[in-house]
Amino acid sequence: MSADTPATRSQFTDRRLQFRAWRGTRPFWAGLFILLGGIPIMYFPYANLQIGHLTLAMATTAGAGSLIIGVLLIVLGISLWFQKHVRVFAGVAAILLALVSIPVSNLGGFLVGFLLALFGGAMAVSWAPGEEPTAEPAKTDRTDEGGAPAAMTPGGASEPNDLSGTSPSNGANGRHRA
Repeated sequence: MSADTPATRSQFTDRRLQFRAWRGTRPFWAGLFILLGGIPIMYFPYANLQIGHLTLAMATTAGAGSLIIGVLLIVLGISLWFQKHVRVFAGVAAILLALVSIPVSNLGGFLVGFLLALFGGAMAVSWAPGEEPTAEPAKTDRTDEGGAPAAMTPGGASEPNDLSGTSPSNGANGRHRA
């Protein structure tokens, strides 16, 4: 390969860049946190801990409620990835489900699932889609391009830029008129 030959991108690089562009147009991290928050909430009430020959079952009477809350959080996390317009609903629903999981599901999956779902829900509510890039280059605000600043009036002061009607140059005394 010579210095004049352009390097070709691999298929892995192309897929990675496509995923990066897809991820940037939706609340990806909010959905991931909500999804990860649903797993411990759903798992811990059905887990059995083995200590030697002693089996400690963490099953509670609200195991079905924990399963429903966990599955709903996972579905909300996935729906944030593929339907970004439901972000406010999914975020508020995730926050409410995380709060309900505290008394229902072993303190919300021993606070791990609760905190992940709460943080992900807050991220989903606060996410806003970015603006599409414009085709025009950005204008610079440099004074060395384009000449001198705006011309001054004969009195030495620039023209008043105040449109509120409260400037002394407009004949007002600084009070707003009703």
